[in-house]
Amino acid sequence: NNNGKTFYVDSMVAMTSNGSNDWESTSTNCGLNDAGDAVECVDDAQFALRQFNVQAKGLLNFAPEATLWAGKRFYQRHDVHISDFYYWNISGAGAGIEGIEAGPGKLSFAWVRNDRSDITDEGNDGDAANVNTLDLRYAGLSLWSNASLEMGLDYAIVNETEDASNSTKDAKNGVMVTAELTQGLDSGFNKTVFQYGTEGYSKAFAFYGDGSWYGAEANDGADGYRIINWGVIGLGDNWELGHQLVYGVGNDMWDGQDKWETFSVVARPMFKWDENNKTIFEAGYAIDDNDGFESTYGKMTVAQAWSAGSSFWARPEIRLYATYLTADDDNDTQKFDGGRSDDTFQFGVQAEAWW
Repeated sequence: NNNGKTFYVDSMVAMTSNGSNDWESTSTNCGLNDAGDAVECVDDAQFALRQFNVQAKGLLNFAPEATLWAGKRFYQRHDVHISDFYYWNISGAGAGIEGIEAGPGKLSFAWVRNDRSDITDEGNDGDAANVNTLDLRYAGLSLWSNASLEMGLDYAIVNETEDASNSTKDAKNGVMVTAELTQGLDSGFNKTVFQYGTEGYSKAFAFYGDGSWYGAEANDGADGYRIINWGVIGLGDNWELGHQLVYGVGNDMWDGQDKWETFSVVARPMFKWDENNKTIFEAGYAIDDNDGFESTYGKMTVAQAWSAGSSFWARPEIRLYATYLTADDDNDTQKFDGGRSDDTFQFGVQAEAWW
């Protein structure tokens, strides 16, 4: 920080593991077995570079309040917390300017690229297409008391390579429009979101996508939309409720498919016994309907939790939980326990912390 000009280097490394061993590394279980035979190495953990970017502020004379950035980053992500569902998230490698004061709100522009390597013809290696996303957002537009509107336009530009499959040789560019209304409440908030997309964005709305993955193989003329309502509401001194409603539609995404509808509802009420002790309930139900072929899913959870505070958002938190799950479809292919049952019961202990 020098005279109001700031430079910030942002980095993040992620690790994932199945947790089956105390020593979680990228090369374990190597060596010789009891018979003296060589044993192939099995990786317990995988590491990934999730963010590495530079953000600079105070450098642009026409907008000293704006941030100039370049690199790989999580970019202005919008999600439903209770289901960990990101509905607007173009994160990736790119560059942009965000937070330009423009009237009552702020304007942001970004250019982000993500490649698709999963749509090549059989036997081909390499990236089939790269998708350059141009993202324009206007946030903080005040409407009425404690209400604000954010609007965004994403334009996906598809560049095919020689490895592209025949179905994606003529992939079309697509547009995604998002509007998010946030209403502050006396205790909590509520968000209502509407999204509409053309071409490859149709798959995002049918399959709980966020806009970072573009369905370049979708049929020419495909489109879709999604409506979301979610929030956290205080119900008296001892109760808080988190909820989610999602309805999405994808039209004409591939030959022989006319309409794919998806719907989910989740409610998570929480009762606070004292400052650190709470009981949490959660119920969820979802339907996928592909031209009349239905798949349904259900969930019931109860958890006893101990957290650093009584708020819905208080963390760290330790939970002892039990969950009942169901799944069914018209062909009876959605099964648990190796295909033997259409329901299952799970229990365990969780710990959650943020930093």
